[in-house]
This record gives sequence, structure tokens and C-alpha cells, in this order.
Amino acid sequence: MKKNNLLLKYILIFIAFLGIIGCVHDDHYDEPDLNHYECADFTATMTLTQLRAKYVNTVFAFPDDSQDIVEGYVSSTDETGNIYKTIFIQDKAENPTQGFVISVDMVSTYTKFPQGSKVFIKLAGLALGTYGGVVQLGVKDPAGTTTSVLRIPEKLVSSKIFRSCAVRENIVPKIMTCSQMISANDRFIGCLIQVNNAEFDSRVLCTNFAPNGVTVDRMIKDASTTTARIVRNSGYASFANQILPSGNGKFVGIYSKYSSTYQLYINKVSDLEMNTFPRLDGITANPCEYSDAGLTPKTVAEIKQLATGPLNIITGDFVLKAKVTANDKSGNLFKYIYAEDANGGIRINIDKNDLFNDARFAVGKEVYIKLKNLYVGAVSGEIQMGTPFNGAVGRIPEADIYKYFFDSNKPLSPLIPTEKTISQITFADVGRWIKLKNVQFANQDLERPYAGAIPTNRFVEDCLGNQIIVRTSNFADFAGTAVESGKGDIYAILGFFNGTYQLTLRDLLGADLDDVRCDGSVYVTLPTIYSDDFTSGGFSSDWLAVNVAGAQVWSTSNTGNGTNYYAIMNGFNTANTANEDWLISKSVSLAGKTKAALSFTSDVRYAGNSLQVYATEDYTGNPSTTNWILLPATLDSNNLAFGDWKGSGNVSLNAFLGKNIRIAFKYTSTPFAAATWEIDDFKIKAQ
Repeated sequence: MKKNNLLLKYILIFIAFLGIIGCVHDDHYDEPDLNHYECADFTATMTLTQLRAKYVNTVFAFPDDSQDIVEGYVSSTDETGNIYKTIFIQDKAENPTQGFVISVDMVSTYTKFPQGSKVFIKLAGLALGTYGGVVQLGVKDPAGTTTSVLRIPEKLVSSKIFRSCAVRENIVPKIMTCSQMISANDRFIGCLIQVNNAEFDSRVLCTNFAPNGVTVDRMIKDASTTTARIVRNSGYASFANQILPSGNGKFVGIYSKYSSTYQLYINKVSDLEMNTFPRLDGITANPCEYSDAGLTPKTVAEIKQLATGPLNIITGDFVLKAKVTANDKSGNLFKYIYAEDANGGIRINIDKNDLFNDARFAVGKEVYIKLKNLYVGAVSGEIQMGTPFNGAVGRIPEADIYKYFFDSNKPLSPLIPTEKTISQITFADVGRWIKLKNVQFANQDLERPYAGAIPTNRFVEDCLGNQIIVRTSNFADFAGTAVESGKGDIYAILGFFNGTYQLTLRDLLGADLDDVRCDGSVYVTLPTIYSDDFTSGGFSSDWLAVNVAGAQVWSTSNTGNGTNYYAIMNGFNTANTANEDWLISKSVSLAGKTKAALSFTSDVRYAGNSLQVYATEDYTGNPSTTNWILLPATLDSNNLAFGDWKGSGNVSLNAFLGKNIRIAFKYTSTPFAAATWEIDDFKIKAQ
């Protein structure tokens, strides 16, 4: 796959996504045709309440010859796809006293058991168990726990569940308040209920019921309590892409529970009548309706000009119309997006997880942003937009998102990157989605993952040697993937941090480098024949720590690195001291090898002598009398901070082929300067 096809791939992804989001249903359905289904009527031998009482902390199985039968009325429908492989029933069509859950390995149950149907269930061979703490009817799992059951197999459903020949009833929802959703009312689980004066929480206003293919929780409230209740929505529901109703009113759904959390399931959107204003939280009109009236358009460039200090409020009735260029889908961004127009790009901080699941923040979506009362300012040198936090630009609260961001209702469209070379980049490009042509990862980063245990810098370079940072979060879904070793084009967001430009990839598609490197070579990964990353702390017998001068010696530490240990040497002890200390590896054989290389990572802090890296084939037992060969390894050069580990690159050991070799790190310090040096990820590779 070559880089010149990358833009086409992005376009195809957008087209596929458009096809998905374009499937909007109006929530009107034909009545199921029941003429070809047989009906039957039986006499119930027990009530749903009596059935529920048979489960006491362990699976209760009805014998195969049981004559027990229960009856109930179907309170649910899976016609919209929001309820999956479950039939909810209740004991009466109106004013129920008991609800129940039937777990079936069957979809489209509404075609045989539509809402309002009276059903009879023959209990022979069925079993009671729990899922999420809720008792349900299924079949016993021979290999299961003492509390859980399996779904009733589809082939058994017709012999266990029977629709009555009686006319379907109208299921009248039971009125409940959010404050009544407590364990004392668990008998109503499975019933159709109605919550009056209900409204969706302001944090989810103007979002859809659920992202495509993702089941999410939306919160509703009423006047009875400050505790919100969950509305559980499937991303496969036919109404998933519809926008949640933004007003107050009547919510109707199935009452359920998972563990200690009460939750509701929508049968169909037409059951909701939530369009009344004002809301309980004071919102007086539909906040999701956008109008240009009274708003003055502003460009990204004009917004950035307002940033005359670290925190500048926008007081005008302005609107920015910009296209989202990056979100948090891969995990490489966290609680912020980038958006750009023809005049520039900008980072916008939003205090919400999984922004990519909000249709307004999908990559390629044009979003309208009302700017009044937002803030702009430079954060570590990069102009960003948000709200105040500790005297600087922070994140817009989740509960306020609806006030500022509006879906343009335009379809997604492909992004056209700004093409640049590394040397052409200017501050005006910061925030843009850019394309760098003919670049490669620097030698010292080859074979290394995008990120380790903390956010990590890698370097890409052009064929003239110009370099720029690629910054990757350790939470990115591609963090553990090794960088590609070829040359090609990189698509990324350009950022700026404390005077340094840096790139942020949206995903792995942003760096698909398949061409030969700048020098015409094809990088070949050598097998590792010896490695040590000091994982357990302390040095094994593979290492000699030799102290020539000074009181300090080589040791290991995991400070600032979680559970990951590394080798460390520091000549400072209340004051700088003179030291000479060697860390010498065991002997490694390169017999029969045709290529060999050394690699490791290093980190330096504070001023002092550079670490030196040596190799020898004839260690005498004394570093002073050994003939050492200095190796040209790349070392960390930023002594102003810890944590910016730098790879050595593949340091050639071809001069030692066929021999036994030792590697040594020589540390020196003086009374005037004593740096701290750290070493990790030590490898000798050969083939």
C-alpha cells in the first residue's frame, strides 16, 4: 500500500461512514402479520410473583415433566433493534404488580410476540437465574455458575412460549418517578413505565441516541430527585442516529436494572413526548436549533488574533464555522479536538470522553461554534480555545457543550491537508491538518514503538536532515506499534509546545511509509540475540558495575517510570563529585553472524560530561587496561528534563563479527558538573 493512495483511503472511509449515518428511520412500522402463526390458550398454574419467588440465590430448574405454566403480557418490542434477544413481560396490561425477563436466543421476536400480546410459558425444562442481579427465565447452563442461565434456544421457543388467541391489549405504562426506582420496587422490572416531567441531562443535549454500533448510557432526570437515571441505547437501534429530544415531558420505556444501577430501555422513539419548555434546569427553548441571526462570522485566524494574553474572553456574538480535523477516536488526543477553516486550525478543549462518538465532532464534519463567553489564549505557546482553568485556557465543561457547538447537518466531507515540507512550517500552520511529503523516522527511532509507558517523542526527518517531533500518547491504540522504517508522506495535526513544533497522528493511516529510505536502502530488522531492560530492578550476573573513582555507583531505578526499571548513574550527592564508573555487559558471541548492531535508549538530566559507549573483544577484568573501541551511538542531548528517552539507533557492531563482544557505558563527572544518565532497552542484534 503506497502513500499516494492514502488520501483515497480516507475518502473511501468517509463515503462508507456517510452511508451508515444516512440511514435515518422515522420510527413508523407496519403491524406484524400474525395470521400464519398459531395461537393457543392455556390455564396458568402460577403467577409471575410466585415464579420470581422460586429463585433464592441459586439456579432453580423446572423438571422436564413439570406442568407449571405462567402467563403475562408482552411489554416490550424489539422491532427497532434497541432490545436484543429479550422479551419483557408483566402480569397485567394495566396497573401491573410484577414484571419479568425472558432471555431468548432469538431476534425479531415482535413478529410472533408483539407488544400487548398475552403469552403463556410452559416452564418444563426452563430455569431461573440472574444476569446483572436481575432474575430471568432461560435454560440451565451445565457448565455455568450456580446463579446464571443461558438464553432459551430459538428452536425451543415455539414449544415453550405461546401467544394467546385473545385480542392484543394496549399496555398502559405504569407511572413512576426517578425517586421510586429503588430496590423496594424491583418487582416492576420488566414492566412498561412512564416518567413524567422527564428531561435528558444537559450533558447529552443535542447528541444522538447512540453512536453507530456502540451501546451507550444517556441520563434522564425528573423533579423527584437530583439522581439521574440511565437510558440504555443500542447503537444498532433504528433510531440510534436521531437526536435526543431536548425538552421536558413524558418518557416511556422498559424498567430494568443492572447490578445496583437502574436503567430504562426505549421501545420506540414515538413513545417519548419530551418537547416542552422551559425545562427543569431552566433552559427555555430548544438549544439544538441553530440560527445565524445576530451572529457575526469569524475565521480561525481572527479568533487567534484575540489571544493577546494567556486568557482572553470572547465577548462578541460571533460564530466560527469550521471542519473537525481530529478527535479522540484512536486515543491519541484526550478531551480536545482540532478544527480548521480556510484561514487556519485551532485546538478546542472539551471536558468529555469519547468525543468521536458525538456526531458534531466526527472528523470531516462542519461544526458551528458560538464563541461568546469562550476563551482563547496560548497554552505552552499554542493558541487554544476553551474556558478558564487556573488562569489559563482549560476545557469547556461537558454540561455546557450544547451552548456552543451545533451540528451543521451537512454530510461528512473529505479533508484536504495543507502540504508542507519541514522547513516550510510556520506558526500560522499550527492547528492545521498537514501533509509532509517524503519523510522517514530517524534511525534512532526505528524498531521502537510510537510510545512507551508515558507520552513519547519520535522524530521524522526529510532527506536533507530536517527533523520534527511526532508526539504520541501512551493511551493511543497504536502506541505499542513499531514505527515504520520506510519513507513516505505523513498526515498529522501540527502542534506547538514550548517553542517546538510537533505532529500528532490521528491514527496509523497517518504514517504509512513504504518507500525506500532517503539513502536508497530498505531497513532490515535484525533479530535480537541478547537483551536486558532491567525489568526486575537490580543488575543480574550479566552486568559488572565497576567503580574507579567516587562514592557513587551504577544502580537501577523506576522513579517516574511506573514499574519499568532502568540503569542509572548520578555523581551528585548534596554536591557535584568526581566519579568514574563503568557498567559492562556480559560477553555475547557474534560467531557465524554476518551483521550485528547495538541499540539502547538513554535519558540525561543536568549538565555534565556525556556518557561514552564502548565495545571490546578482550576485556581484561580491568577497564583501565582493556582496549576499548568508542561507538558512535546517538545519546539524549536534552539535559533540561527527564522522560524524553532517545534511541541510540542501530549502532554497527560489524567490526566484531565472529568474535565475543562486551559493551560498556562509561560515566564521568567532576566537582563542577555531574549529570544524571539513565539507560534502558539494551539489545544486541545479529543475523
